[in-house]
Amino acid sequence: MSKSAAYCSIEWRRAKTVLKRWQALRAQLNPLAARLSQPGYRLRSYQEVEQAARLGYALDVNRATVDDWLRLPGLSIRQAQGLVRLRQAGVQFHCLEDLAAALGVAPTQLMPLAAVLSFCYYDTHGGTLPSVSLNLATVQQLGALPGMTAALAAAMVQERSHHGPYHDLADLQRRLGLAPDLVQMLMYYLRP
Repeated sequence: MSKSAAYCSIEWRRAKTVLKRWQALRAQLNPLAARLSQPGYRLRSYQEVEQAARLGYALDVNRATVDDWLRLPGLSIRQAQGLVRLRQAGVQFHCLEDLAAALGVAPTQLMPLAAVLSFCYYDTHGGTLPSVSLNLATVQQLGALPGMTAALAAAMVQERSHHGPYHDLADLQRRLGLAPDLVQMLMYYLRP
């Protein structure tokens, strides 16, 4: 063995020893950090959830697996499987209330988990949502949009024909007396 190869071998062993000592020290100073690094470790209490949040642990709600959900205290395997099935079906969770509704529990029941829950949004349409012009679309084009009823599509075209083009979505909302929730849903599909 050459002198440089022997030196590298010695340095490699030293580095491994230092790493093992550092991991042991870390585990002594913060045992939860060491346990969190183990796959499948389940947080035992809501107090551990708070500690895990301070250590930087977060669960991405819209990418979590059954195993990820099972790391949290208070969730059953059936609940975890249900959340994953909903996500796989295209449902995205935007807030704690969405999770509570999916689980059939009160939002206050999930509040102790809020510190580690991360609600990230993922564009499932690849950046290309179907959209139509507010002032050029036909009744059929409007009726094909998600959340649009045939009656609303006809009312939009009739109002536009009688009183001129819409200035923007706020003008559409005002002229037709639409609920804010409906406008919020339609704003992704209508352009001025």
